[in-house]
Amino acid sequence: METIVLYPSPGMGHLVSMVELGKFILHHHPSLSITILTAPPSFNTGSTATYIRHISATVPSITFYHLPPISLDLEPFSSVEAVIFEILNQSNPHVCRALETISLSATVSAFVIDFFCTCALPISAELNIPTYYFFTSGACILAFFLYFPTIHNTCTKSFRDMNELLHVPGIPPIPSSDMIKPMLDRDSTDYESLLNYAQNIPNSAGIIVNTFESLETKPLNAIREGKCNPGGHTPPVFSVGPLYRRSGRQGGGSGINDCLSWLDKQPSKSVVYLCFGSLGLFSAAQLKEIAVGLERSGQRFLWVVRSPPSDDKSKRYLPPPEPDLDTLLPAGFLDRTKDRGLVLKSWAPQVAVLNHEAVGGFVTHCGWNSVLEAVCAAVPMVAWPLYAEQQMNRLVLVEDMKVALRMEVAEDDFVAAEEVERRVRELMESEKGREIRKVVEEMSVEGKGAMMEGGSSIAALAKLLQSWKCV
Repeated sequence: METIVLYPSPGMGHLVSMVELGKFILHHHPSLSITILTAPPSFNTGSTATYIRHISATVPSITFYHLPPISLDLEPFSSVEAVIFEILNQSNPHVCRALETISLSATVSAFVIDFFCTCALPISAELNIPTYYFFTSGACILAFFLYFPTIHNTCTKSFRDMNELLHVPGIPPIPSSDMIKPMLDRDSTDYESLLNYAQNIPNSAGIIVNTFESLETKPLNAIREGKCNPGGHTPPVFSVGPLYRRSGRQGGGSGINDCLSWLDKQPSKSVVYLCFGSLGLFSAAQLKEIAVGLERSGQRFLWVVRSPPSDDKSKRYLPPPEPDLDTLLPAGFLDRTKDRGLVLKSWAPQVAVLNHEAVGGFVTHCGWNSVLEAVCAAVPMVAWPLYAEQQMNRLVLVEDMKVALRMEVAEDDFVAAEEVERRVRELMESEKGREIRKVVEEMSVEGKGAMMEGGSSIAALAKLLQSWKCV
């Protein structure tokens, strides 16, 4: 029996992408089995346990190997990224035992790791297992990481102090202030960890990217031509997307069905959907500002609201409580907008929402899973990044792909009601909004085509399986 071992980071977005990769492999090569190593999170990553139970029950060829929990005091850590790196570092002995145990009953043809799991590279090298990176962001961010050591070696300033444009092959110039927040300080442990990852990419047997060829032609070409790692080795790159969780209308309780039933009553392409990922949180003041902007816009809307982050540092990595909408939103807002708006608490069935005929726009945090879901559903976007690599994603979505409008965010990260109103109106009513819709509709057709027989992502998967000697 041949198996492929996948090792995602604990975050929900990373886990779902890795599972979808496993399902994609099995669909085209059902004789393989997939084993997924899971490091139990010590913080809020979304409801991963429920998701894992669902996959275990519905996809028998995928087995989850649960690594022992790591006990951490979270308070000293400066970021979620720092917590993840530490959990995975401490999990290394368990990963070694897991790979040895799995190898007793199956041939491990490949070990596929998330970038957070770079610390496991020496283990698979010692066990002589070919190791590949699965990149859950787009090729534009991969291009940056491959070029990151070059930037590091040619300047001595922290990104926060540069105040200049960074020129990376294959992508638009990046303002240094748009850098991933934990990387802004050159002396931080997060910067060191991400630099270590970037330096190790060339040591892998290949890079699997959750994208498709026509969506990111420029960065994929720049990477393959070696421009992003000048003078060094670039492993083969396999673009196998768009991989995302496809879910229908069923399941999840009455709240989901109520939401979709509400959409059924709205005119075609009339609703703007606002949602900011599994970890996106706003202050109480910002929530009120969004509400005022939506009300003034006159547009129909479906808005997912979460409670603001806690001021208590000991609770910053815990799931927020259920939001009290009457307290968080302006007095009378829900009543005044009840005929054209619906506010959901904490969560929505996003893929089903985006694919609903009534939805005509998406205000998003620019997480890559959300971007792919919107592109495949042919929904134009307003880009409002909040964390991780999302500011760089916004740059590419707006300037290169032309599938989004840019939400103007002030230096204190605050967005005024006037800006919310302006961008929502522009997306739903203007000529510019119509141009973006046309582009994203074309991309949607190409994304679906990539995953069909003869498509670019099917061809890439065949090459990947060939490299694993599975075909």
